[in-house]
Amino acid sequence: MAEDRLTAPKPQDEHKRLEVFAGEWTGEEMVYPSRWNAGGPATSRVSARIDLNGFYLIQNTVQMRDGKESFVTHGVFTYDREDRLYKLFWFDSLGYYPPSPASGNWQGKALVLVRGSLRGNARHVYEMIDDNSYSMKIQYSPDSEGWADVLTGTYRRAH
Repeated sequence: MAEDRLTAPKPQDEHKRLEVFAGEWTGEEMVYPSRWNAGGPATSRVSARIDLNGFYLIQNTVQMRDGKESFVTHGVFTYDREDRLYKLFWFDSLGYYPPSPASGNWQGKALVLVRGSLRGNARHVYEMIDDNSYSMKIQYSPDSEGWADVLTGTYRRAH
């Protein structure tokens, strides 16, 4: 058993790149009108940690609107050593489960991940602004050509 630990895979630099999103964050968000809700401003608390021997970023978010919990998410980010793309397994309080993870890569300072489902396509863009803040947007497209904002936010490290 001890020998297995010595030869176990180690996180690569690509896995370590996800560490920028680890921590406790507070966010100011804009929810855009959609078939799911009327839209408007929101705030969120984001708690993210590197876990499982450094291979995963696990992120939990609680969004508040009008003093009430309005949306909750659980995201698991990793880097796939086989296809060399980042993956996001996303679950939320709307109750839909992902048929497959969102997939993508870094484009400059932004991690861009796209997933498809029978309901259409979602694009998640997480962009580092500086060491203590990042922006995020979730966009929807029925055909992966024109993208409409569903949620945008700016998050700052909680102190």
